[in-house]
Amino acid sequence: MPVPLHPRREREREFNQSQLIAEAFREAATDKIPIANLLQRRVDTDSQISFDRRSRQKRMKNAFAARKEASITANQRYVLVDDVFTTGSTLNSCAHALARAGALNIDVVTFAHG
Repeated sequence: MPVPLHPRREREREFNQSQLIAEAFREAATDKIPIANLLQRRVDTDSQISFDRRSRQKRMKNAFAARKEASITANQRYVLVDDVFTTGSTLNSCAHALARAGALNIDVVTFAHG
C-alpha cells in the first residue's frame, strides 16, 4: 500500500511516487499481490525536508486515516511503501492509522534512506 499524497499535492504532481514504486515492486514479485489504497492523507503538509525530527513527528501526527470504505482485516499483513525514509515520521503516522483501523501486521519498504 503506497503512502498517499494529499489530493492537492497529487493534482500538482499528476502522480504519486509511492504508488509508482509499489507498482514496480508488484511487477517484480512472483506473487502479484494487489495494491490497496486504504489510507487517506487528511493533513496537507508542506515538504518535510527543512524540518528536524521532532518537528516532523509533530507535523505528521494524525496526518493519515483509514478510508471510510477501507476493509482492514486484523490478521492480514500490510506493507506500506514510501519513496524515502528519513526520520520515519510519515511511515509511523501511516502505521498508526492502520493500527487504529485494526491492522496488526504492518511492514514498511522504502526506495531510499535520506
